Amino acid sequence: MKILEKNLKKGFVKVVPETFDDLWHLYNIIYKNDEVYAYTTREIKPDEKYARPRRGQRVPVFLGVKVEKVAWDKLLGRLRVHGTICEAPEIVPTGAHHTLNIALNTPVTIVKKEWARHHIERLKRASKTSEKPIIITAIDDEGYAIATTTQYGVEVKVEERIKLPGKLEAEKRSAAKNEYFRKALNTLRQIWTATRSPIAIIGVGFVKNDFAKFLENEAADVAKSVVDVKSVNNGGVAGIYEALRSGVLLKAMKYQRIVEETQTIEEVLKRLGKGESNVTYGLEDVKKSAELGAVEKLVLADTMLRETSDKKRLFLEDLMKTVEQKGGKIMVVSTEHEAGAKLLALGGIAALLRFSLH
Repeated sequence: MKILEKNLKKGFVKVVPETFDDLWHLYNIIYKNDEVYAYTTREIKPDEKYARPRRGQRVPVFLGVKVEKVAWDKLLGRLRVHGTICEAPEIVPTGAHHTLNIALNTPVTIVKKEWARHHIERLKRASKTSEKPIIITAIDDEGYAIATTTQYGVEVKVEERIKLPGKLEAEKRSAAKNEYFRKALNTLRQIWTATRSPIAIIGVGFVKNDFAKFLENEAADVAKSVVDVKSVNNGGVAGIYEALRSGVLLKAMKYQRIVEETQTIEEVLKRLGKGESNVTYGLEDVKKSAELGAVEKLVLADTMLRETSDKKRLFLEDLMKTVEQKGGKIMVVSTEHEAGAKLLALGGIAALLRFSLH
């Protein structure tokens, strides 16, 4: 994300989204009643009183809309901002509805009555993020799954289930494993070629190590991108989430936001599971802890800020300010991955405390 211009006194920030992750950040920053300005196309119908109705001409225009709804399609990598036109050239009537399709590498200006600190920090973080996603390959003798990390979670690209012959059928197993590894390699190569990203190989037993050696022998270029080979207790997608929770991917992903979010939620759950009193969850209990200056880290689901009423959002942002003023940290957790779903099960808000309140 490029930040082209920022003037918080006038309430606007102008940015250029450069990746699909940047669109995800904007989705979490643009709220109802904000104003968004960007180049778009609009159908202009001929203004001829007695002319036979005919299809209008779509022309490029610079428009501003007062936001009513924001939709993010992660499959298509598309951000759509719908609202009423608040600024436009004379050929376009203000007050009409319009949807801006926010495109990559195209400037967009966001105007808010007040920019919260977590919004600005999110933009700064996005502007500094340049690391490639990690390709996680979970493989064992029952199948494989390949996923890539994003700033909003994990995107599973493929999951295949197979059954290799048993170890007593050594010859059959060797031939079948070779064919299996070749199929997994072909899939991995297709995904890797697009980004040349680092690869982490995980799995149950020794199959993962055999696959890593297979890559070295059969695909040296892909093998050079392998940064770690680790053991987990589960196969497939479950193994990928286990690896994120347990921290075995830290070597490969130490700068990835998703690991930090996952570890924080696991710490919350661990303390709750042990019945410790230096953790709390739920709006009222977190609010009390914040007012007493006990909150070391406030964790909040992104949907709590995005999909809520203006009144509740202002309440939450005041709560966040209170935590920051008393020296606490804020983490807004994506609900696009497992950790976020676990946080939602706790009501969408929790806090790690500096000291016990009970």
